[in-house]
Amino acid sequence: MKQLTFYFDVLSPYAYLAFHQLPQVLQGLSYQVRYQPVLFGGLLQHHGQLGPVEVAGKREWTYRQSLWLGRQLGIDLQLPAAHPFNPLPLLRLAIATDAQGHPNRFVCDTLFKFVWASGKNVSDPAHLAGLSALLKPVRSPDAQDVKAQLRAFTEQAIADGVFGVPSVQVDGEIFWGFDALPMLRQYLEGDTWFKDRAWTQVGKLPLGIVRKR
Repeated sequence: MKQLTFYFDVLSPYAYLAFHQLPQVLQGLSYQVRYQPVLFGGLLQHHGQLGPVEVAGKREWTYRQSLWLGRQLGIDLQLPAAHPFNPLPLLRLAIATDAQGHPNRFVCDTLFKFVWASGKNVSDPAHLAGLSALLKPVRSPDAQDVKAQLRAFTEQAIADGVFGVPSVQVDGEIFWGFDALPMLRQYLEGDTWFKDRAWTQVGKLPLGIVRKR
């Protein structure tokens, strides 16, 4: 049985889409998925990048493509009342629902739908309180150990080579993005291409130019 880690931040519409497609992609395979919340902003800060919706033009494209993908896949996707937003309360709530900090699929589904299928202002304290009452966390989302666990999860993800969400880790390999799900499927099916130089040696490709930041 393969052990997969699904790294996500509810801030990402692509993470929402990948979350819903993952069971279909993995159908017929023997696997176990661990859902690990991470702070996307922390990944971006570590790598010195802006998020897609922080770049003019890319912001509009991200929303349009996400809405189109949802329509194509039959997944209900609505933009929240405002985006981007601070995802910390939702990520901490996810962690607080489990003693080990790994929310189950029901919790993740509820949080993703709250953000991407309700059209609500997800930062509204009343909405957050209602969500917390529904999920019944076993720890306080505001507890210091919960906050520390989110930081640790994000730092662990960075150490494991994660640079964006959604990402799936299996056998030490990282598959990043919604569009990488078919690659993940082929890898899990044992496609030998993933043992060839085309896959294994790309990290050794020399840099032709380094751009100053």
